[in-house]
Order: sequence, then C-alpha cells, then structure tokens
Amino acid sequence: MERHSSDSGWIEVITGSMFSGKSEELIRRLRRAQIARRKVQIFKPVIDVRYSEEHIVSHSEMKIQSETVQSATEILVIVDMDTEVVGIDEGQFFDGDLVSVANKLADLGKRVIIAGLDMDYLGRPFDPMPLLLAIAEDITKTHAICVRCGSPATYTQRLIASRERVVVGASDAYEARCRACFDPHLSELVEE
Repeated sequence: MERHSSDSGWIEVITGSMFSGKSEELIRRLRRAQIARRKVQIFKPVIDVRYSEEHIVSHSEMKIQSETVQSATEILVIVDMDTEVVGIDEGQFFDGDLVSVANKLADLGKRVIIAGLDMDYLGRPFDPMPLLLAIAEDITKTHAICVRCGSPATYTQRLIASRERVVVGASDAYEARCRACFDPHLSELVEE
C-alpha cells in the first residue's frame, strides 16, 4: 500500500508464520520507500541477533540496515521528526507498548510498517500482533510451504524442547507447517 498524502500517517502489518517471507516483504517495502527518497528509519528488538546486530536479515539472506532497541517506547525517542517511514521487524518480541507507539507515529503523519509472527509455537495469538492487526489500515498475511506435505503453511512448528514462549531460532529450531501437520505438543514430546 503506497499512499500519496504526506500529512496522514498509517499502519501496515505484515504477518504470518516463520519462513513465510515477512521480513522479505518488509525489506521490499522499505527499499521502495528509500528509492522514492523518503526518509526511512528501521528498528528491530535487541533480542533478535540470529543473523546480524545491525541489519534485518530474512531467512533468504536479504538484508537492510537497522537499529536495535530494548523496547517499543525507545523507538519514539530515536525517531527523527522528519522521518517519513518507520519499519519495525519481529513485532511479536515487543510488549504491548508497540501498539501505542505505532499509533503515535501514525498520528505524527508517519507510515509505520511492522512485520511479526501472528501465532506462537502453540498456535495461539502472539501479543501484541493481534492488537496491531486490529488498528492497522493495511494487513498482509504471508504463507510458507509446509515442510511435511507441501500445502500452504500458517503455523510455526517448534522442533526443540522448551516451554518458553520466546525462543529465538531459525530452521534449527522451527519449521513451517500446515494445519493438518502442525503438532503444538511436539516440543513437549522432545523433552521426554
């Protein structure tokens, strides 16, 4: 969604399972904004250091320069007044303040683009993403391919033993699954 009004902000959310291309789509939109000579600032949570500390990196190795932040409210402090587009990756790793931060930035006339998982490893809504979906002007739901059967995948299957909600990992710890192949209790079975 590319709007032409410079005085009205809005929120875009890109969501789906792991390996569905969320970060790639975020990077694509941010690069287009840069090509259009918009001032862009990009953020990711400090917890996400899987591939790089200074870049958002997709699983397919696309990357774009970013800043790491401890909290969503820190974004408000760092964003320059003349920034037109704010990109945020891994929205699910932020607390509920991300919703008010996104709203404040949009109210200031900024285009806010947030990518993040919609569900956790148990198939439950992954906060704060559901609230962001509710307030967004534009939503894109991406789909991966189920590694078991090849169907469209909307679930993130955890492959390692842990009951922690947040376990940062990539293909070593997760894979994309369709509804039929998804087993929310698999990580419990791995423990035994």
